[in-house]
Amino acid sequence: MKKKIGEFLTSLLNFNSRWITIVIPVILLGIFFFLVTVNNVFTETFNIERFSNARETIRSPITIENELETERKTRETVQSVEDRYDISKEITDEQLGYVNEIFDAITKLEEENADTENSADTDKNDKAVQLTTPEKVQKLENILSPEITEHVDELILAQLIETAPEKRENGKKTMLEALTTVLNNGVRTENVQSATAEVKQQIKYTNLDNDLKQALMSLSSFAVVENSFFDVEKTMDARKEAAASVEPVIIRAGEIIVREGQTITNEIYEELKLVGLLNKERNLFPVIGLALLIILIIGVIGYEMYLSGKRKQLDKGKIAAVLLISVIVISLMKGVSFFTTQVNQLYFLVPVATGALLLKQLIHERFAIVLAGLYAILGCIIFNGEIPGSLNVEAGIYFFFSQLAGIIFLRNIKDRLAIVRAGIGMTVVNVITVLLFLFLSFEKYSLKDLFIQSGFGFGAAFLSAVLTIGLLPFFETGLGILSDIKLLSLSSPNQPLIKKILTEAPGTYHHSIMVANLSETACEAIGANGLLARVGAYYHDIGKTVRPQYFIENQLGIENPHDKLDPKQSAEIIISHPYDGVAMLKQHKLPKEIIDIAMQHHGTTLLKYFYYKEKENNDQVKEEDFRYPGPKPQTREIGIVNICDSVEAAVRSLKEPTEEKIEEIVSSIIKDRLMDGQLDECPLTMKELNTVHKTVCEALKGIFHSRIQYPAKEAK
Repeated sequence: MKKKIGEFLTSLLNFNSRWITIVIPVILLGIFFFLVTVNNVFTETFNIERFSNARETIRSPITIENELETERKTRETVQSVEDRYDISKEITDEQLGYVNEIFDAITKLEEENADTENSADTDKNDKAVQLTTPEKVQKLENILSPEITEHVDELILAQLIETAPEKRENGKKTMLEALTTVLNNGVRTENVQSATAEVKQQIKYTNLDNDLKQALMSLSSFAVVENSFFDVEKTMDARKEAAASVEPVIIRAGEIIVREGQTITNEIYEELKLVGLLNKERNLFPVIGLALLIILIIGVIGYEMYLSGKRKQLDKGKIAAVLLISVIVISLMKGVSFFTTQVNQLYFLVPVATGALLLKQLIHERFAIVLAGLYAILGCIIFNGEIPGSLNVEAGIYFFFSQLAGIIFLRNIKDRLAIVRAGIGMTVVNVITVLLFLFLSFEKYSLKDLFIQSGFGFGAAFLSAVLTIGLLPFFETGLGILSDIKLLSLSSPNQPLIKKILTEAPGTYHHSIMVANLSETACEAIGANGLLARVGAYYHDIGKTVRPQYFIENQLGIENPHDKLDPKQSAEIIISHPYDGVAMLKQHKLPKEIIDIAMQHHGTTLLKYFYYKEKENNDQVKEEDFRYPGPKPQTREIGIVNICDSVEAAVRSLKEPTEEKIEEIVSSIIKDRLMDGQLDECPLTMKELNTVHKTVCEALKGIFHSRIQYPAKEAK
């Protein structure tokens, strides 16, 4: 019970310590992010009085609608809409009909009078009776409509009757044309007189006789009447349409509100007040919004660090690397933002991919992708032109694709030239991203602009590659972080310790090469770091160079010294080789990951040969005296090296290795490691162990494949 409580308290302390090592750096990083970006959301306020002169040019920090100005503009537009009237076609046709009726009646009366005279001439007995003008007027009034007879004076009718038919017909045509035009345009109550005057004016300047003109002008007073009436619905619809067509008055972010020396009028003062340049309290809200965003960002970073810590892929050096890389990337953005305007767009030149390239090599790809997205978000704020509430989405998209390109193209790292090759891929993506922004915009760009902007993308990729190559050794050496490039340099045969193994313990060297091949193949099969396992395997038995003759692979042609030693002494010599190797590796300042492989590759396994040999003579022998002190393997890579180390030695000892024997040995060793608890502290799963078993067997079968037995030469 006490043991369980102790284990629980230990795990709790470890959990708390892990969170402390993550939380404190993340909080410091959040404070840095906040201090760098706060001026991008915090606007300066001014103590300005009405009718004073502005001491400097003031621009709007936000985009906002000036509702009062929009309302005033709408009101003026609505007021300018004229009333809508409905022209009555019935009244128009009626008045034109009256005029036609007068002229038609006169014509008909004249025709009847002419017929009467003709019939009198034919019948000489009848005496022709010629009607006088008053009689004609009287007769005409009898056949005209009451509306006409009531309002048209007899003198007008008399004048029209006395006019010659041809001239009367011309007068009728002139009258109807003028009247039609005026009535179709609409005659309202207030403009009846002006409409009548318009008809009279048109009649006045014709070639008609003065008497006919006078009669027609007098008739126009009767013919022109109100035919256009106010339409409430049409008027309201027109006003609504006019109000809807009014564009809101918008104060754009960056727009100049008042220039230096200009007088602060009431209108300007209200605009300054509207955009919050006179209200100190208003500045608090953007700061709160920024703080919430920073909390989300550092929360994501903290969570990713926690996951890396659970996978045992995070230590203090890597935490420091995340902080330093973040500071470098954000500082580069901030520095360039001081010189960026809407015209030059220098953010295309920021080598933001430096952080992604470093993070992928120093930590892992997932972490690099996550931070690439977060850096892009911060870039949207840093390059917003210090306009609160706005984000430079174009910069954010460019930064994200640039970093993503670096992560994707950084593959197959054999040397530092891999970073240069990744830089070429980044150049292509950067230029494509820049061009798509240019083509998507409404502005027209010259060929010169295309080359300049594309040059920025090329420069950003080039600088990213150069900075990565320059900074990588600092992180590797200064923070003790192991990268793939560092591993490749450690795997060189020219390394002093590898030369030492080759010259002083050639059998161990060959054994290490075989273990390295098996370990790398197995690690890659389960997604572990195969390169780390390979390089670690090169150095895992470096301790055997202290006393190489005591290890069987180096005893070619010599007597086994263990035959003359007590089993316990032999065990002490064998057990000491991992720790002798650790001392040598530390002396040569090799990375901790390599040292851990050398220290843990035997775990706490039992030296069975010497244990049972001692037990033959001493029944009281303690098993602990013949076990390695450990610790047990803590990572998947060390667990696989532990298995492959034993497998290689066991298979090499077979006189005739067959496929069945190889599979049997590999299976028995893995089972033995599981039963002995050697893999309890590393995150290898049963599924991964099955994959390791299959992969190692296939590799060994390829190494120990059967060969053709060539016949010996017959003796002469």
